[in-house]
Amino acid sequence: MTDPAGTAARRGALQLLIAVLWQGRPLETAFDRALAGLDRPADRAFARAIASTVLRRLPDLDALIDGATQRPLPHDARARMVLRLALAQALAMGTPHHAAVSTALPLVDKGPRRLVHGVLSNLLKCGAKLPDHPALPEPWASRWAAAYGDLAPFSAALADEPPTDLILQDPADAAALAPELDASEPMPGVLRTAKKGALPDWPGFADGRWWVQDLAASLPARLLGDVHGKAVADLCAAPGGKTLQLAAGGARVTAIDIAETRLTRLRENLARTGLSAETVAADARRWAPAAPLDAILLDSPCSASGIFRRHPDVLHLKGARDLAPLVALQAELLDHALGLLPKGGRLVYCTCSLEPEEGESQIRAALARFANVALDPIRADELPMGLTPSPEGWLRTLPPAMDGFFIARLVRV
Repeated sequence: MTDPAGTAARRGALQLLIAVLWQGRPLETAFDRALAGLDRPADRAFARAIASTVLRRLPDLDALIDGATQRPLPHDARARMVLRLALAQALAMGTPHHAAVSTALPLVDKGPRRLVHGVLSNLLKCGAKLPDHPALPEPWASRWAAAYGDLAPFSAALADEPPTDLILQDPADAAALAPELDASEPMPGVLRTAKKGALPDWPGFADGRWWVQDLAASLPARLLGDVHGKAVADLCAAPGGKTLQLAAGGARVTAIDIAETRLTRLRENLARTGLSAETVAADARRWAPAAPLDAILLDSPCSASGIFRRHPDVLHLKGARDLAPLVALQAELLDHALGLLPKGGRLVYCTCSLEPEEGESQIRAALARFANVALDPIRADELPMGLTPSPEGWLRTLPPAMDGFFIARLVRV
């Protein structure tokens, strides 16, 4: 019997969810293998959209499933995974119910197929709905409630894929590119667009006039100030947005990343934009410059919990939940980087994390360890969009307006 049209895309979505939820692989790294059988770009995009929607709505989808079965299905049951992707389509993506059901059934064996059909039929006939704002999964919900109190903005940020921020190599291009990209300009040199589709097809991509980078991620390099002619190290640099910013500002940049494969993408972006930087594959905890540096940017490896609105898989990856190894690594990187700073040299430390242990606590501990390092407070007049630094002088950005980042600026005294 031939599978209904559209089943292949659903099968690809199922493989993506298996990669993230069972194998612990980030969504971005799972695409090529999971979607190898899909030739049409539209099918690949649809498979990705289904998987992303399931990851955004996972606690709510599971609550519906558990309420419709006599006994809870194991979380590693294929039937549960298929129910998730069928319900996500029917209840969140506007897929006709009959299409969501008919394309789900071929994804399970004959026995579980009856269960899947029965659960879907009952839920859809009864008018099952998902809440407007998704429930946040644990342990993040408890952590963020303790750190920030109100979770409503975070939940709202998880509901839909956010617009895309583009950093312009030449801010003067904004007037010409904004109409072509159907974009607004939230701050000088940044365009924000809801445009979809393949990036290489967008105006200005091929000639290197912009690169993709969330507005929050663009702030650390800006907070190094005027870098023209200065020697700057970008530690843990890939995928390279901050390197491009520094190079565009006239810095002599050395971009260090531990993974040669990740540096490949950075070099491609340098070539596309016509910008120049030295790239080095090395452990940033061991690397030392050949000549004195003026400044360092350390975008430290972290849980990445702050980018959940664009990458919902981070909320379900086991490695992101275990902060202890990450906190220890961050402290090592920070100590080594501070040791490379000359007197008067600046270091900007940042993480795309909402966890205080990876931000505020790290800086307090570093200041206690280094008597010759001081906080260089971030000023309100350096920040866009009404952002304000904390009383201590560091910056915390929050969803839904942008990704969640922690940024602090230190100086060797």
